[in-house]
Amino acid sequence: MRKLSRKFQEPFSYLMIALGALMASFSVICILIPNDAIDYGTAGIAIIINKLSGLNLSVCVAVVFAPFIIAGTLILGKTFGIKAIVGTAFYTAGLEVFKVIPFELNVEHFIAVVFGGAILGAGLSLILRNGGCIDGSEIFANIIVKKIYDATGRNFSMTYILVAFNACVYLAVFIFINRNAALMSLLVYVVATSIINHFTDHFEAIKQVTIITKDSEEIVSCIKKELNKTCTIMNSQGAIAGENKMLICYISYFEMAKMKEIIASHKGVFSTVSTIDEILR
Repeated sequence: MRKLSRKFQEPFSYLMIALGALMASFSVICILIPNDAIDYGTAGIAIIINKLSGLNLSVCVAVVFAPFIIAGTLILGKTFGIKAIVGTAFYTAGLEVFKVIPFELNVEHFIAVVFGGAILGAGLSLILRNGGCIDGSEIFANIIVKKIYDATGRNFSMTYILVAFNACVYLAVFIFINRNAALMSLLVYVVATSIINHFTDHFEAIKQVTIITKDSEEIVSCIKKELNKTCTIMNSQGAIAGENKMLICYISYFEMAKMKEIIASHKGVFSTVSTIDEILR
């Protein structure tokens, strides 16, 4: 039964990514843009380009997303890249489909933007929880954090990078579009990220993975090879299993999929994941 569930786990994750991408595109086309608000991150950049140039929004999204997806594939692996491509494909297709579907939300702009931000956040949560991504800002932040780790051995949260990135997006909206659009878009960001943080346990924060195993050397070797991360190793004693090794490793949210693959490839492993706000050295 367990093998059967694993067999359908991967196709199910792609289905959830597709659903999440369609929810996000519905929110953007049918609720946010008609109510003078835009998405955040690289999707926001694509919408700004669309508004200023008149180019097709789907084309703008594809062009803006492409370099981030390529970089994410190179840094985070092929599985991540495939899921990012699938999510982006459904997102851009949804932008075209929902353009021709008549939908009117007859409420105040404020209420519409809150509702749209909630749908956007729910859609992005589905994507993130299933190992995908349709926004280049998260990929950009993860790459910066990974580069810092590779250079210094220090783990940092993506929060400040994401806040700075989106601050630049909203400043551009304020300058090139109008003040109301900037304020409405900021509200979208607050609502959407609140939903995302609720369902993904602060995806931008550092994750501590604790692994209890008898096969510590092989797992440490895989983590070093696949993630270029090291582990703290401690002796542990199980009431039934007896002597084990406890491994503690710090990774980003986007490295979780690869870590799960490593853990799943080894038998007799028990692991937990917790969110770390800050590491003091």
